[in-house]
Parts: sequence; C-alpha cells; structure tokens
Amino acid sequence: MKILPALVFFSFGMLASTSSASASSVYLQTGQLLDVQTGELKANQCVFIQDGKIIKVEQCGGTPKGASPLDWSSYTVLPGLIDLHTHLADAGQSSDLAAPLKTSPAETALIGAQNALTTLKAGFTTVRDVGTYRGLTDVALRNAINAGRVQGPRMFVAGAYITIPKGGGELNGVVPNDELPADMRLGVARGPEETKARAEFLFDNGVDFLKLIATGAVLAIGTEPGEPELTEEEMRAAVNVATARGSYATAHAHGAEGIKTAIRAGVRSIEHASLIDEEGLRMAKAEGVWLVMDIFNGDYINEIGTKEAWPEEYLRKNRETTYVQRQGFRKAVKMDVKLAFGSDSGVYPHGMNGRQFSYMVRYGMTPLQVIQAATIEAARLLSREAEIGNIAEGHYADLIAVQGNPLDDIRLLENVAQVIKDGAVIK
Repeated sequence: MKILPALVFFSFGMLASTSSASASSVYLQTGQLLDVQTGELKANQCVFIQDGKIIKVEQCGGTPKGASPLDWSSYTVLPGLIDLHTHLADAGQSSDLAAPLKTSPAETALIGAQNALTTLKAGFTTVRDVGTYRGLTDVALRNAINAGRVQGPRMFVAGAYITIPKGGGELNGVVPNDELPADMRLGVARGPEETKARAEFLFDNGVDFLKLIATGAVLAIGTEPGEPELTEEEMRAAVNVATARGSYATAHAHGAEGIKTAIRAGVRSIEHASLIDEEGLRMAKAEGVWLVMDIFNGDYINEIGTKEAWPEEYLRKNRETTYVQRQGFRKAVKMDVKLAFGSDSGVYPHGMNGRQFSYMVRYGMTPLQVIQAATIEAARLLSREAEIGNIAEGHYADLIAVQGNPLDDIRLLENVAQVIKDGAVIK
C-alpha cells in the first residue's frame, strides 16, 4: 500500500541536477585546506567547482574561464560535515509529552524546513534523519530539499520507527496507543511477518534505510534503556528486506543485550550504545558495525530538562546512562571500533550539533579522528564515500570554512563561518 503521491522518492543522484546552483562555476581560493584522509593542512589550494561538483583541487592559478572567483583565503576549509543521528522532521523535545500529537503533519513539515536550514548553516551539509513520530514527514522534507523548494542538508531518512507496541519508538503516556493517528504508528509491529511488512511499506514509500528499536529508550515513557524489545528474528526480517532493497538497517540500542542481538541480526550501525559491554564492543569490531554515540546531549537533558521539568522518568534514565555511555565511548576508541558522528539533534535545539566534537575529544579521540568521524567515516557508513565527506574530484561540492585551525581547537567547528552545499554559497 502506498500513501500520498506527493511523497514520491527522489534518488540521491538527482540532488545536483535539482540544485539551483547546478549551472554555476566557482573557483574557490582557500587559506588552508584540510585533507581529512591524512590530516595534512595544505596552503594555496584552489577548488574548481562546476555544476555542483568538484572538478579539480590544485595549487591556485588563474581563474578558469567562465568561473566566478570566491575568496576564502582567510579560512581553513573542510568538507561539509555529516551528522548521522538527527530528527529534523519532528516537533522537538520538551516537557510536553503530547507535543508531537498536537503538532499536525503539515506543522511538523514546516518545523522540519526551519530545522533543516538551521542545520545546514551550522555546517552540516548531510544528515541521516533517524525517525519521526509523524511518519514520512522526513521523506517529504527530503524531497522538498532535493527539488530545491527548501534549503537544507542532503538527507537520508528512515520514515518511521520500527518498534514493538508501546516500545521505545512509540508516543507513550499521552493517549491509549491504539488511539494515536495512523501516521504515528507506521512502524509498529509484533513478530517477524509484521516487521517484514512494515519494512516493505516504508521502502515502498521512499525511505532510504530502516531504524529498528532494539531496546527501550531514555526519552520514552514506560520503557527502560537496558531492556531488549525487538527480537533477533524480528530485526533480521527487517534487515533482510533492507538488503533486498540495496539498503541497510540501523538499531536504536542502549542495553548491552539489545546491542548484541542487533549485531547478530545484521544491522549496519548501533545508535546510542549507552550500556555496551566488552563483548558488545568486540562483536562490533569483528563485524565492522559502526557505533554512533551521542555523548553530548546527556548534559543538555540534565540541565535543561531539569529546568523545564521534563518527566522525572526521563531525567532518571538520562542520569543512569550518560556517564556509562561516555566510558563505553572511551573504550571503543581504545579498541579501534568504528565510530561515526551522530548527535541526536532534536533532543537539543538544532544547530548546536557541533558541540559534540569537544566531547568526543574529551573522551579519547584526537581532533582529526573526530573530524574524520563526521566526514569520511560517516560517508563510509552511508556507502557514499565517493560522493561526500571529502574535498576531492568528483565529490559533491560541500565545503565549510572556519577561522583558525580545528586540529588545534576543535571547538572552532561550533561556529562555522562559511558554508557551500552543491556548489551554492549558503552562508
């Protein structure tokens, strides 16, 4: 069953052709250009951009015929950043449990458009949006961006949460769950056959990947982060659908057992991984599974959630997971487990994504490793390393600029001065 014709899928490959900047040529002069593969800062580099893509990176010379010069010679230039855990198409976290229900699909889409522009101006030119209560509004937002109607990052979207009834992906505690609107329960399933059907439905309606809720959640009433929810058989049924569609599944998983179950089921990445144990870390490394650990927002939840009187259940679970998650992150760094950048924006206000960089350094990464996690490693997780995450010939022309050297001060990435996406100057 398909839903609305307006939600027809636009493929990733259409992005350059639909961009308003696709016909322009730019010759960009940098002060220093960071090679994210090697960590080398290269001086006197110019980037030739045409039709939204990088044609050449070279020592600066004469501006090519027909190209417009752009002077970023006072900046350090990096690839556009990638956040693999965002919630753009959502009402945002607050003390009001009913906010997602009170916010109509149309209002949610408009909020998403505002969030998208804010995120793009913060230097994040690509995001993976990992679920929304109002199912498929993220698909509509992505399509609007691809068509040039809305400015925002390149989006990969999940459409809805695949979750058990009353699980970590449901809006619990507002009204009886079976009275929620149908678009808020598009991924609710029990058993492998229902899970498979939900996965097929989501791909039929334009999602890029699947988001599986393997354990309870911090910010969901009536669920516990350490408790498993979807079974291995249910998750494998969804993973098989994703594989057949040329895609993959990621799993929201806080608890140690749920993490290991999701890895055995074949997911590509684990979101949060708050209570991961030594065995889980070894399994993730052996299977090449990425961990996407949001180690900044625990402080935000504790401070703002307390001030704004978020549910005490949320605050308790946040206290129980924040410190141990950061210790797990430190262990993952030491064990050389694959780590990619994901911040859980929407829990905190959009545009603050860059605040997580300094936390990743504090808990064991070098500044270069952190930048790689938000560029080349994130691109590899998305299987888009030939298109995004690097300033190289043939890649989309997504670039940012900061004043100073982020290898010396990673917090420079909290205040990006210039942004280009698809060859178009955004900021």
